[in-house]
Amino acid sequence: MVHISRICFRKYGNFMDNLRLYVRGGTGGMALPRLGGHGGIGGDVWVVATKNMTLKKVKDKYPLKRFLGGPGGNSSVRALKGERGKDEEISAPVGITVTADDGSILGELNAEGDRVLVAKGGSGGAPFTALQPKKGQAKHIRLDLKLIADLGLVGFPNAGKSSLLTALSSATPQIASYAFTTLRPEIGKLMYPDYKQISLADLPGLIEGAHINKGMGHKFLKHVERTQQLLFVVDISGFQLASKTPFRSAFEAVQLLTKELELYKEELVSKPALLAVNKMDLPDAEDKLEELKVQLQNPEEFTNLLPDDMIPNNFIAFRHVIPVSASTGFGVDHLKNCIRLSLDEYAAMETSSVHHEKLQALRQQSCERL
Repeated sequence: MVHISRICFRKYGNFMDNLRLYVRGGTGGMALPRLGGHGGIGGDVWVVATKNMTLKKVKDKYPLKRFLGGPGGNSSVRALKGERGKDEEISAPVGITVTADDGSILGELNAEGDRVLVAKGGSGGAPFTALQPKKGQAKHIRLDLKLIADLGLVGFPNAGKSSLLTALSSATPQIASYAFTTLRPEIGKLMYPDYKQISLADLPGLIEGAHINKGMGHKFLKHVERTQQLLFVVDISGFQLASKTPFRSAFEAVQLLTKELELYKEELVSKPALLAVNKMDLPDAEDKLEELKVQLQNPEEFTNLLPDDMIPNNFIAFRHVIPVSASTGFGVDHLKNCIRLSLDEYAAMETSSVHHEKLQALRQQSCERL
């Protein structure tokens, strides 16, 4: 049996996952007309992925949210070529997509040390520019954070995701009796005895209509994009958000979650997925689980249970369906094993695919030489 020895959580207090900044490259230096000297190039502005950085820290440290490259040095009698202006670096967390105001992507920060050039400095004055320096690029950019994790937990409110995390580990996320317990994402690190680490993104509960930004739909659905796999968490007894909303069975909850992901971005449902069926300590849970298993084996036969506009185009075939009870600990060790197994299998498949592609490329090169 595999046990997780410890888990550490990074909580996002006052969580911020989008920040708009003004950036401007430095102006080029002046030329020296009588000697034909060249002014220095203005400094560039870069966004750099930095450890332990958050967008809130960026905002707090730079309340004006303006970042300017240094001006290029002027040409002089002592130095006909002016010095280059100092580059400005904006520290940002890993997982950032940098976009311009028009939505075009300037680059991504997927690992610590990654850099994206967001504003080039202007060229210095020179004989071929009529000795006039140029101003640096100026624009507004957006830093959009998408959490990077091995596994993303998705479920409707009150499915027991926070309780399940407590059962999985020594972590103690805040748990309440009301529907919306998790109001901001958390990243957890599961450490196994062989030092294997698996990161989990615990995302706030979705609601029907999240794909059209109901609730905080887009704000949190986007964090699913960079997870390798998904862990659906559903209440075996079903779910009802409020007295005026329809009751949804566990099967309906699974398919509605699938549809929300599909409508937001269709490729999300192609990710490998596991299903944790929670609250198995409740009355009649075993009978309901058997019914759910039958429904999941032939989901097309039960589409009459769903609203027409919420039937998924593609049903997810879960790699593992794990019954658990977060409150009693039932099935939790098995869930830990399945998480590890699924990710290891996925990694092996990825490695095999890469090796196959390299082999095919070598064979192609050999054929071309013949």
